[in-house]
Amino acid sequence: MNICNDRKPMLILVTGATGNVGRYVVNKLVKAGVKVRALTRNPAKANLPSDVEVVSGDLAQSETLLPVLEGVARLLLFPIAYKAPVSTSEEDFVETTYVVSLAKQAGVQRIVVLSSSGSPFVNVEQAVEASGMEWSHLRPGEFMLNKLDPWAASIRAEGIVRSAYPDVPVVSIHEEDIADVAVSVLLEDGHSGATYTLTGPESISERDMVGAIEASIGRSIRIEKLTHEQARDNMIREGLTEDIANYMLSYYERWSNEPPKVLPTVELCLGHRGRSFAQWAVDHAEDFK
Repeated sequence: MNICNDRKPMLILVTGATGNVGRYVVNKLVKAGVKVRALTRNPAKANLPSDVEVVSGDLAQSETLLPVLEGVARLLLFPIAYKAPVSTSEEDFVETTYVVSLAKQAGVQRIVVLSSSGSPFVNVEQAVEASGMEWSHLRPGEFMLNKLDPWAASIRAEGIVRSAYPDVPVVSIHEEDIADVAVSVLLEDGHSGATYTLTGPESISERDMVGAIEASIGRSIRIEKLTHEQARDNMIREGLTEDIANYMLSYYERWSNEPPKVLPTVELCLGHRGRSFAQWAVDHAEDFK
């Protein structure tokens, strides 16, 4: 069963347009024949398709946004805006709740929030729900991409992955699958008022993820088992705050007792299974070589 239908081209504004998901969304909307406006802080470095209207603006600076919203029918909204290029603290970002009222003022008809669980995401979701506009929330779980920063350098330099929970199953999702669902929900009717929790198509441990990366790069990788505390200290040394490191590790601690479930949402929306971690490893093989 495919729950997506009835495509209607219109002007769509994509925030986070040069990010890991947003760039895919922009490219896929262009291929679908939709007029796209892409919001970025630095249009000169956007490197987006030539037929995309790339505009300068900052979700953290409300005064830049009203002109950007003019004529927009539908909006992909990131619920937080980072004040620094690389953020390690909650003080480095602001909620984009105020964007909702600006969007309504500008005549936006539909907002799709690329969200998650917890504050500040819930605050933005609630503002969107109360706005009177059509809305949908996408809540992807752990990104497969989350393995890139902590693993790529050590694999390239040492052939090692360090992990406190190598055998805990996870249901990570490919960033391109998130983009595919976002495009469907932006373009299709039938999603108004829906909150979609997104997972990958399989339950897979980090040990098996490492095996998939080994297959994609053609070399062996050793797993070095860490304690919870050692893993936390490593994350802090890599630039995360203690609170964020503890938050991320708490999921693995919980999943060791309550494994997460694979959900059918991606397949229901797209009409096919999501991409496996093995596919993600092939897509990112050069990052690990």
